[in-house]
Amino acid sequence: MSAIRRSPQKWQHFSDENKSKSSTSHPRSRNLTFRPIIICSTQQNADNNSSTSSAGRIKRLVLTKQGRTKANSNPDREFYAYPRLVTHVDNKFISKLTDLYREILRPEMEILDLMSSWVSHLPQEVNYKKVVGHGLNAEELSRNPRLDYFFVKDLNIDQQLQMQNDTFDAVLCTVSVQYLQQPEKVFAEIFRVLRPGGVLVVSFSNRLFYEKAISAWRDGTAYSRVQLVVEYFQCVEGFTQTQIIRKLGDNNSILSRISGLLGFLSGSSDPFYAVIAYKNFKPIYD
Repeated sequence: MSAIRRSPQKWQHFSDENKSKSSTSHPRSRNLTFRPIIICSTQQNADNNSSTSSAGRIKRLVLTKQGRTKANSNPDREFYAYPRLVTHVDNKFISKLTDLYREILRPEMEILDLMSSWVSHLPQEVNYKKVVGHGLNAEELSRNPRLDYFFVKDLNIDQQLQMQNDTFDAVLCTVSVQYLQQPEKVFAEIFRVLRPGGVLVVSFSNRLFYEKAISAWRDGTAYSRVQLVVEYFQCVEGFTQTQIIRKLGDNNSILSRISGLLGFLSGSSDPFYAVIAYKNFKPIYD
C-alpha cells in the first residue's frame, strides 16, 4: 500500500514498496495544519486492531463467486496505472450529485472520499473540516483540489482501511461501486470508520469500464443494480434503512425510458442513482 499526506508546504509520498518522495506546492494548503494519516503494513494494522475492531458484522454474503468475477482479471492497479483525466459522467449528473452533497453534508464534517479521482463533486463554496481521498492512481488524486490527504490502495486485494474506528462523519463512493469484488467487507469497513450517525452515500449511473465491472453488475439492469447496492447496505448489521434517489435524465421519450430500465446509454443526460444510509441512526440537525 502507498499513501500520501498533504502538508502545508508540499505533497509527501510514502510507499511500502519504495521510499521515493515527490512534492509540489498547493495554494489551498497555505496557513493550514493537517493531522497526518498513520500508515502501517496490513499485517501490523490487523494485529493492533484485532481485539478492538468494531467493523460492522456481515450478516450474509450478497454476491456469488461468479458474480464477483471480472472480464479483465488482471490486477486493478495495472489497469489504473496511468491517470485518466476525464470525467466519467456528464455535467448534469455531477450537478445533481453536488446538490445532494450540499443538502446532506455539513461544514464541520470529516469526509472520506472513497475510490476518488482528480475531480471533486463537493460544493465549491463549502469548506469541510477535513476531506481524505482514496483511489488507485496517485497522480489523479494529487490533482483533486479538495483533498487534505489521500492514500492509494486496491480494495479488491485488501479491504481493511488503516484508520481508527469512528473517524469520519461521511463516506462517499461515486460511480465506482460496480468495481468492488468484496463489497460486503468494504461496506463493513466503512461502517467501522464512520462515527455513529455518520452517512454513506453511494452514487452511480449507467457508465462503466465494462471489463473491470463485476459480473453481477455487468449482467444487471438499472433496477437490479440499485437493489444490489441496497443489499450491500443490508448485509452489514447497523446501517439504517436505505434512502434511494432515482433521476432518469431529461429525455422522456419511450426509447430513453426503455434504455434507462435496461441500463443502456441513451442520448439523454446520464441517469442518476444514489443509495444513502446512516450508521446506527440518522441525526437531526437544527
